[in-house]
Amino acid sequence: MRIIKSIVMTTALVISLDSAMVKAEVCLGMACMYNRMTPTQGIDATIVQINESLKAIQSRVNGGSADSKDASDEVIIENIKDALKLSKEINANDKVDRNRNRANGDLKKAREAVQEGDLNKASEELKIAEKRFKDLKGMIDLTLDDRESQQTHMLNRILGTEDKKAGARK
Repeated sequence: MRIIKSIVMTTALVISLDSAMVKAEVCLGMACMYNRMTPTQGIDATIVQINESLKAIQSRVNGGSADSKDASDEVIIENIKDALKLSKEINANDKVDRNRNRANGDLKKAREAVQEGDLNKASEELKIAEKRFKDLKGMIDLTLDDRESQQTHMLNRILGTEDKKAGARK
């Protein structure tokens, strides 16, 4: 009886102390560095940075002076680096992550092209990257539909109802 009483008292004490303590935000690895926005917001922010890079390239091609060559290259490269940083916020699933890495490859190629002085190639790579990031939104929407279908599939099997989104599974 004493053992049970001491176990109950210890458990009650631990629960009361745990609920009374102010919990600090715990950082586990990369989780504190990223995940400040939803994947869709991350895609939008990345596309904005890509567009800033494209605008800087266009202003450089259309009327940049020889004196502003280094400064303009630095601005373009910084915009591309910011886009790469923002793309790390896009964290939905493995399929989206693979395609995000491919789009990041295009951003890196654009950065290398700017460093080599080939602004036309850089703008082409940025346009390809922008298209790939826009395509990620469709992948996220598709995965949400798939997730909903997978969650309801088991219930439909139990209840014997038909799921229109799941297709012809029986």
